[in-house]
Amino acid sequence: MTHLTLEELREIKHKLPSGSIKRIAEELNLDEQHVRNYFGANHLENSGNHLQAGPHGGIVEIQDETILNLAKKILEENSIALSN
Repeated sequence: MTHLTLEELREIKHKLPSGSIKRIAEELNLDEQHVRNYFGANHLENSGNHLQAGPHGGIVEIQDETILNLAKKILEENSIALSN
């Protein structure tokens, strides 16, 4: 289980190269909207993640890190760094 702020989770999504949401969905056999929701789109609660009140948009408790790990791998493949 991982905890990130909603702001950090959205930063990962926004830094992904074009077509990454589709790639993640295809590689994991998921619907693209599910992947978008995972990163805090319209229905975070439908993604399996849980949002708690807190700084920077709240704290997201990520139960299943599969999508997150693939997104980080894509960023790494493209030499895109995340803020710390």
